[in-house]
Amino acid sequence: MPILLVIALLLSLGIKTFFVQAFSIPSGSMENTLQIGDRVLVDKLTPWFGAEPERGEVVVFHDPGGWLEDTAPKDDGLMGSVQKVLSTVGLMPSADEKDLIKRVIAVGGDTVECNAGSPVKVNGVALDEPYLFPGATPCDNDPVGTVTVPKGKLWVMGDHRNNSRDSRPHQNLTGDGFVPVDDVVGRAFVVAWPISNWSTLPVPDTFDKVPSRAAAALPEQAPPAPAALALAGVVPIALWRRRRSRRSRRRTG
Repeated sequence: MPILLVIALLLSLGIKTFFVQAFSIPSGSMENTLQIGDRVLVDKLTPWFGAEPERGEVVVFHDPGGWLEDTAPKDDGLMGSVQKVLSTVGLMPSADEKDLIKRVIAVGGDTVECNAGSPVKVNGVALDEPYLFPGATPCDNDPVGTVTVPKGKLWVMGDHRNNSRDSRPHQNLTGDGFVPVDDVVGRAFVVAWPISNWSTLPVPDTFDKVPSRAAAALPEQAPPAPAALALAGVVPIALWRRRRSRRSRRRTG
């Protein structure tokens, strides 16, 4: 029996390290998508194969520096010790984790427009954001204008915009409010607990309409003018008549 327990703990530790890890939601910055106390499962496997976060994904990431307030560690006695052990092997979320969870709005190379009274725009395309907390505004409480995301960085925002300290208010810190891709733990793909809140976390359809930065930078090709179309039709006819005239001359000559 003890051997089976050790094997189970080792398997759990391996799963937490390389595959899936549980995280607890500590604040209301992602409401109503995520509620305080929800447990989400985070995919840690795909980043090992070089996959990078994409627009619209909900991701867990390490504090880039200064986003979380420093708090003194709490000593919760026996229960605190039990939680530390269980969190080490991935059976419970850590009570002192220094991680955050937000939605990826833009990736490296993208341009974000966040202005009061307007929807968020990525590469010139306005986002339709039905996942926002009811009554929350896209950018009114913390407009930042236009920013371009550096390569290897992310621009993240909470779904409860009026109650989220995300990329916007941290532009004065080192890193300018961007999250390094290397700081991302993984993508949250399901709310696993409580059962009453169980749901998947798919990428909203609105992000499918956002072009890549390279495509957005291409100038729009104007349709050919009527005169050009007429000329395009006249030239082949003129050439055909010229060839026909030459053939007639050869026959008569």
